[in-house]
Amino acid sequence: MTDRKNFLGIPVQGDITPGAGRVEQRPIGELQPILQAVLDDPTIVEFGWRQYTPYFNDGDPCTFSAHGTWVRTTVDEGADEDELEMWGHRTLGKVTTEWGDVDPVTKRRVVVSEVYEGPDRARYDRCKALEKAIEGGHFEHVLLDAFGDHAEVSVRGDGIEVKFYGHD
Repeated sequence: MTDRKNFLGIPVQGDITPGAGRVEQRPIGELQPILQAVLDDPTIVEFGWRQYTPYFNDGDPCTFSAHGTWVRTTVDEGADEDELEMWGHRTLGKVTTEWGDVDPVTKRRVVVSEVYEGPDRARYDRCKALEKAIEGGHFEHVLLDAFGDHAEVSVRGDGIEVKFYGHD
């Protein structure tokens, strides 16, 4: 046991087990322009996501997060949300990435090339930025405060609808 820390000026002794590393949170003001860029696109009808804390996570801690960001365009009127998720969106296009070897310094695979296939790369990039903002963890506190836990969120230019999201 060593005297390693203090809490409000009071020395803390003992073995402190660090918790899970959390992503640094960002203020709502940084999320607004990302959402607005998608809302301002005349071909985007609506977008949304699901956010919840899992009830069970195979022994891992159950922590709140957002998932399944989807975007509905004017040509997607009949599609369900599963067809509109950004990982395989049916009309926004996709980026195919060719990966190289692992960089010995960063320990990450190197991107050799990225090829976009679709109608509008700028629109695709704006929607991917939205997905990254929603699912990247930097705005979890903002999303939880605004829409609650176990929520399905749908955003349109004229309003936001929140429904209870039941999950396993």
